[in-house]
Amino acid sequence: MNADTIVECMKLSFADTPFPQIVQRLVGAGVKSYNADLVKLRNTYYGVSTEAYDETLPLQDGPTIAPTFDQQAVAASIKAVQKGEVGYAEFLRRIMRSGCSHYEVFIAGRKVMYFGRAGDFHTEHFPPAK
Repeated sequence: MNADTIVECMKLSFADTPFPQIVQRLVGAGVKSYNADLVKLRNTYYGVSTEAYDETLPLQDGPTIAPTFDQQAVAASIKAVQKGEVGYAEFLRRIMRSGCSHYEVFIAGRKVMYFGRAGDFHTEHFPPAK
């Protein structure tokens, strides 16, 4: 995996670059999936075999993660970021306030799964390619 591209992608995410563009760059860097840990504020990127790379999420003013998972609020936050109504940092704050403790991006599976602390989850499939 190309760590420099992964670091660049984190910066681009917080500069509100659209998710499909980030995913395309991550694929080019050899990333197959990644986990965003909102408790530790860290992303772990996975390549083939045992390749992994950790990167800090530079989220300022992150809220406490709500104790219960509100699937509808998480889904609404996803729609808001997809429409460009909020940026990535605000998206993270919203899903944390909705009880999301982490999410997993499965690039080949074209989906993201958002999880609460009790195992509740919401699955969001990638939007169709334009």
